[in-house]
Amino acid sequence: MLTAARSQSWFVTRRQTAGIRLLCFPYAGGGPAVFRSWPQYLSPDIELCAVQLPGRGARMNDASIGELRRLVAELAEVIEPSLDRPIALFGHSIGGLIAFELAREIRRRYGVEPAHLFVSGCPAPQILDNDPLFDMPEEEFLDRIRRFNGTPWEVLENPEMMQLVLPALRADFSLRDTYVHAAEPPFRCAISAFGGMDDEGVGTEKLEQWRDHTSDVFQLCLFQGDHFFLRTAQAAVVESVAVTLQRYGH
Repeated sequence: MLTAARSQSWFVTRRQTAGIRLLCFPYAGGGPAVFRSWPQYLSPDIELCAVQLPGRGARMNDASIGELRRLVAELAEVIEPSLDRPIALFGHSIGGLIAFELAREIRRRYGVEPAHLFVSGCPAPQILDNDPLFDMPEEEFLDRIRRFNGTPWEVLENPEMMQLVLPALRADFSLRDTYVHAAEPPFRCAISAFGGMDDEGVGTEKLEQWRDHTSDVFQLCLFQGDHFFLRTAQAAVVESVAVTLQRYGH
């Protein structure tokens, strides 16, 4: 169980059990609430922990982190108590990139790998991104955020609320936009890549390349919806995660 005070600030446990621990990383601007209803679709012996990044929600007063190497270093430090049992990592969009690099950092520091890595709506890390957003002028940045269709309209239409969430949003996109991929050996754990059938930005060709990062089983699963199929096809997504985790005998 994650009991250290620092760990508690980084993780919100949605369900506490003695089984495999599933750590979930949200998309840009998201928080633990993204995974609030997941326990109803998971078997009772999967412990669900949602990652709470600084600069949002209960950590609104903490400075956001926009550099991926620094973020995963801090996460790896506080995650050590959770390695007392098998863990699986799930990340959507930018959260998928965080999960991937955190898995690498855990392997470097502690010599362990996750039981399974789930990357959702996230291009393989070796694919160059030539569309940086994080340092765009505010109006242009907000226009792109609206087109992503991931931020609630009640937030987008509230200038005061937007000013509160903008630093975290920019920091999250900076994680991706300033990321430089470095080659490392593939994981020995299996990888599942999830995608939306109507996601124009992250097509199957960008998901298939996750295959290069495992020497074990690679699985590609497509769901109905656009980039935010995580919300619209939530039950199907979580069921797929649950079925996959059954093989680890949680």
